[in-house]
Amino acid sequence: MTVIGYAPGAYDLLHIGHLNVLRHAAAHCDRLVAGVVADEVLLETKGRLPVVPLAERMEIVRNLRFVDDVHAEVVPDKLEAWRAVGFDVLFKGDDWRGTPKGDRLERDMATVGVTVHYFPYTMHTSSTALRRALAVLDAHAGGQRVADLHTS
Repeated sequence: MTVIGYAPGAYDLLHIGHLNVLRHAAAHCDRLVAGVVADEVLLETKGRLPVVPLAERMEIVRNLRFVDDVHAEVVPDKLEAWRAVGFDVLFKGDDWRGTPKGDRLERDMATVGVTVHYFPYTMHTSSTALRRALAVLDAHAGGQRVADLHTS
């Protein structure tokens, strides 16, 4: 039986923590699908838009050697993702373990026979820290976006 794994995430400002989760996930299933959360869903659930748009994030993640396919998550319900993808195990960073959102995820996934498997969270690198660093750089650039400085 082929085990299909699913690793959902924003994958915005791709960093080593994202790679660690995806690499570990690929080692624990036969086929790995990365769920890339849509811009609107990130705005709804996290209160902010991603730096990198959905189509670009999907293209980046799709081209990682240990990812077999990507799925755009256009609603925040992981059961909807399961209906679309049909995965057997869902992978998350262990920063979700024992939290209300992690407990709810485990309960929801158990109703369809899916196991939630956690991997160590990479503490020293996060998208939030990268976003803060970009804000500091933007401020030092006198309000001009850092990305714009490369084209000036």
